Formats: sequence, C-alpha cells, structure tokens
Amino acid sequence: MSSRPRLTLDELRAMVAAGEIDTVVLAMTDMQGRLQGKRVAAEYFLNDVVPGSAEGCGYLLAVDVDMNTVDGYRISSWDNGYGDLVLRPDLTTLRAVPWHPATAMVQCDVTHHDGKPVTVSPRQILQRQLERLAAHGLTAHAATELEFIVFRDTYEQAWTKDYTHLTPANQYNVDYSILGTGRIEPLLRRLRNGMAGAGLTVESAKGECNPGQHEIAFKYADALTTCDDHTVYKTGAKEIAAQEGCSLTFMAKYDEREGNSCHIHLSLRDEHGTPAFPGQGPHGFSPTMEHFLAGQLACLADFALLLAPTVNSYKRYVPGSFAPTAIAWGRDNRTCALRVIGHGPSLRFENRVPGGDVNPYLAVAALIAAGLHGIEHRLELEPEFTGNAYTSDAPRVPATLRDAVDAFAHSPAATEAFGKDVVDHYTHAGRTELAAHQRAVTDWERRRGFERL
Repeated sequence: MSSRPRLTLDELRAMVAAGEIDTVVLAMTDMQGRLQGKRVAAEYFLNDVVPGSAEGCGYLLAVDVDMNTVDGYRISSWDNGYGDLVLRPDLTTLRAVPWHPATAMVQCDVTHHDGKPVTVSPRQILQRQLERLAAHGLTAHAATELEFIVFRDTYEQAWTKDYTHLTPANQYNVDYSILGTGRIEPLLRRLRNGMAGAGLTVESAKGECNPGQHEIAFKYADALTTCDDHTVYKTGAKEIAAQEGCSLTFMAKYDEREGNSCHIHLSLRDEHGTPAFPGQGPHGFSPTMEHFLAGQLACLADFALLLAPTVNSYKRYVPGSFAPTAIAWGRDNRTCALRVIGHGPSLRFENRVPGGDVNPYLAVAALIAAGLHGIEHRLELEPEFTGNAYTSDAPRVPATLRDAVDAFAHSPAATEAFGKDVVDHYTHAGRTELAAHQRAVTDWERRRGFERL
C-alpha cells in the first residue's frame, strides 16, 4: 500500500474493497496523553462502528500510568462497576498509518451513553475551551515541538537494564549538527516520511544538546488538529523506533543533562481568518494580544499541573538549562517562560514550560483558558522582560508537582474555566502521582544510603 494522508470515508471504503486496508486503529487519548483503544477489522468499522459507535472501559480515564485502578474518581470505580464509555469516531481524523501494513486510524471523542461529552476527557476539555474562544469570535492555531532521546537499545533491553547504562545514538552534543543527525538519518527519515504519510506536515529535523537528543518539527495547524497529530506522532515515533531495533523517550528529564521540552506556539485569528495578535499598540500588539498574554502570566502557576503533569516534569526547571524558572515574557528571550516571536501575521507566543511528557490537549486548553481569563478580565500586560530571567525577581514556575497540584486545586480561575469536575479529576490524578512517588525507593537513595548511612 502506498502512503496516503488524511482519508475520507469513501476513500477508506474503496481501499477496504480493494484489499489495501484491513485494520482500523480506533483510539482515544487518556489522561497521560496516550492513545488507547483497539484494532478493529476494517469491514466491522465501516458496517458497525461508523453508523453506531464503539465502547471502552471507563477506567481509561481513571488509572495511573501503570494502568492501575485508582480509587477516588467519580467517573469510574469499583462502586459503579467500571462500566463502559462510548468512543465516537471523529471521521475528520481518519488517516493512513504507513508504518503498519494495511492500517488506518481514527481518533474518538468520549461520551456517555446518552451522548453527552465526558467532561474530563482531554479531547473534550480542549473542545470546550475552543467553544469558549469561538464565542469571542476567535480561533486558535498551535504547534508543539517535541524533543526525544534515541538509544541503540531496544525497549525490551532498556526494560531489562532497568533503564540504566543505555547507549545513546550520539555520544556528544549534536545541537544543529548535520553530522549528528546524519548518524541516525535512517530513523529520522522513517519518522518524517511516516508522519507525512499520516497527514502531518513535516518541517525539519535537528539535533539537540543531550547525547542522542533530537527534534522533528511540524507545521502549525488549528489547535485541535495539532493535538490530534501530536498524539499520533508520539505513538508512531515509538512504534517506528521499535521496528528499527532501538528506542526513544519523550520523558521530561531522562538524566541530569538537558531535558526533553515540548514548547507550544499559539496564535489567534478572528472570524474572518485575520491574525488577531498584531496591532498598533506597543511592540506591534493588538489589545487582544496584550490581554491574552497577560492572562498567560496571571494563570501560569495555577494551570502548571496541565503543563507539567508528573514528578519528573519539574526536574527540567533548572537555571541556565533553557527550561524556564521565571514567569515573565520577553521578545525572543529563551530565559522567559513566555517567548514572543514573529512579526505581523506571524506574531505569536511560545510557552516554554511543557516537557515531552505533556498531554497536548490539556496544555493547549490551559493556554486558551489563561488567555480568555486575560481577555474577559481585561488584564493589563506587564512590561517586557529583558536580560536574564533566571536571575530576576519575577514570580517562579512551580518547583514541584505538589506545588502545582495545590495551586490548581485552589484556583478560582481554574474552576471558572474548566469546572469543578475537571479540577477535582486532575487534582486527584496529580495526588495519585505524588503518592506513587512517595512510596518509591529510587536508585539514588540506594547508592547514597546502602553503605554510607
């Protein structure tokens, strides 16, 4: 089968009839930003799922990263029997999956049996914020920049080694190095071409600082499409790496060197498709841009849980690491949490807080909700920060997951934007992650205390 990008339902029917497609991956996104679901026979998908729907256990939105059932969620529990939720395919996401033979994929919205959206589902959380934005006559465009580290070890070998003493694909800093990317170009080329075949628009691949670290960038799109593509890319990259006999990780901080970031670029357009950020004000900003950016500053600490969801996330925030510690904005200033770049129609801001472990739907929803907070409360934008924000007295990005969970749980802005059910759900997820970390005994503790304490 030749690679094809996005598919219409009629195209899929023709490809199934011709024997070119026999499997459809039916996927929803869980709290951790992972694709979950099932592989269904293509004929069954066309004849039964399309005119109806499919179902999946509600615990997909009530488990931890290890798929352990967790008490305390209202949506799914032993008390309610862990019943099913409905997976409704969004046929606009139908695409070929070139790295698997004869396979297509569709992404799903999650609803209750009465058709009402599951409000704590990440894709539905983002859709709700996009609806709020649309009420202001605005639409959002976004791009996510995922970094990853490639290892020569397979995933099975990495597991057996307890993820220690792995061999990175590069032995030194290959930031922007053509030689460095050339070292693993067969893998990078498969990733680029596979994603292009799945309907993503590839821009470039480049080396990064940590040994074996690389980034593939994709062109911006409307916010929902960007998040859909992000999850497909993240899953596909791991699958392709496994097929190539190696592994890669998106975890925010694999070691004490540079972490894996996921910078998010965001811009707005009005109902006519005109960019809404450029204007006649200071810095070439419109009032919309000023209020929207002021909202980012006002809400960043409260919404950090949606940008940095794990204990490991917060280990990126080290002075001088290119991961931000200061809640400030600056023009093309990589020491600030919010970096404003572009001119005229390309004017946008980049949020540098998220790492590679981020759930894109939750993060982009947080950025839109923060911006709407600024617009609706007509917040004034503070002066641009110039210089080294790491050494400034600007407010700090939360230093730990516990700080972020507490801020989100008690934030009036979060409750106003997302609703109490969403705040309670993700607060509980954060506390579950904290409890798991609290119980764990790490290799650092054993090395430090086995003999010497």
